[in-house]
Amino acid sequence: MAGPSLATGRKNPAELRVGVVGCGGRGTGALVQALHADEGSVLWSMGDLFEERLEPCLENTRTDLLDADAENGTDLAERRIRVSADRRFHGFDAYQRVIDSGVDVVLLTTPPAFRPQHLAAAVAAGKHVFCEKPVAVDAPGVRSVLESARLAKSKQLSLMSGFCWRYQDQVRETFDRLRAGGIGDIRSIQSTYNTTGWIQPKARQAPWTDTEFQTRNWHYFHPLSGDHIVEQAVHAIDWIGWAMGDAPPERCFAVGGRQVRDNLPETGNVFDHFSVVYEYPGGVRAYHTCRHWPNTASDNTMYVLGSRGHCTMKPWTAEHVIEGDEPWRGSAPGNDMYQREHDLLFKAIRSGSPVNDGEFMARSTLLAIMGRMAAYTGQVVTWDQAVQSAEVLNPEPWAMGTRPTPALAIPGKTRLL
Repeated sequence: MAGPSLATGRKNPAELRVGVVGCGGRGTGALVQALHADEGSVLWSMGDLFEERLEPCLENTRTDLLDADAENGTDLAERRIRVSADRRFHGFDAYQRVIDSGVDVVLLTTPPAFRPQHLAAAVAAGKHVFCEKPVAVDAPGVRSVLESARLAKSKQLSLMSGFCWRYQDQVRETFDRLRAGGIGDIRSIQSTYNTTGWIQPKARQAPWTDTEFQTRNWHYFHPLSGDHIVEQAVHAIDWIGWAMGDAPPERCFAVGGRQVRDNLPETGNVFDHFSVVYEYPGGVRAYHTCRHWPNTASDNTMYVLGSRGHCTMKPWTAEHVIEGDEPWRGSAPGNDMYQREHDLLFKAIRSGSPVNDGEFMARSTLLAIMGRMAAYTGQVVTWDQAVQSAEVLNPEPWAMGTRPTPALAIPGKTRLL
């Protein structure tokens, strides 16, 4: 099947022009993977809020390709890096300039707050997209992403998510077994994402405006990151959604707080622990915990109890086991799930058979947002309330200047909107 015409008017060109929006570590990684995914992919344009991030991203990408050249006797670096100086953008409008620069594929790897806006613009312009997780920080953002996913499908554009575990072969094998009834009917699920924390925050420097200070510490301000349950632990919450066939829960309740995180301006207003109970039809319950506590045990595990057995999945240590009526141990080899995402994305573009992860990536993001809403407010939150929530975390357009620090949520006082 011939692929769809690209936005530039070139039909199945030998060259696929890639633009990256967000040039930090994740953006650089995604860019390298995109350039390895297809023989004709080239870096065409790049954008970031901060100009000084462009050159390190470019140099790290070049270094990776040069290393591959040395190993394989190729000339990837020379052929794949085609970004001229006038296609290196910075500022809050950099995303639009990348989109308008003649690219075919856009990699969206900025802080989550900007994802709905950037995705909407990319799809409107007819671009194929790799969209990092989570896809939003509030319910209106999720609704925007769902609309962008619908529009991408109607335009036959590919939309690949950053929920990378869905593309890890050992994890996929485990979920295939679960979904095929390997433990019978699922009764309960437990997932964890317990770590010692994020990267170190940056103390404020004299020239920085409020906006620059917060965006340079975006993990620590929930309007930008969604808090760590949304930005990071969403991977383990996605496992819950996946195990349940991406059907929504009826409601959830939660606890959370800020117990050990240093109270500094640069640590913003995010919690350091959450515990959520999701209630599904038929009495099924899913339990999720996540925390950022230094000097404590880390854990990223899923346990699933069924009517005929139970499953333990520990992907960090490649342990995938079912015990019960039909004992099973995973046998799939490991793979680079990040590379697999891009391999499949570019294959879909070339084949004209689009991949579209829009619905599940939006639902999983909303599962995490719903848990945060319940923990912040102390209220029981139904799925319908989460879907219809009017809470907008970023009501004003982002621009450099004065920006109040968001308040720390207090359960029982923070309102459910």
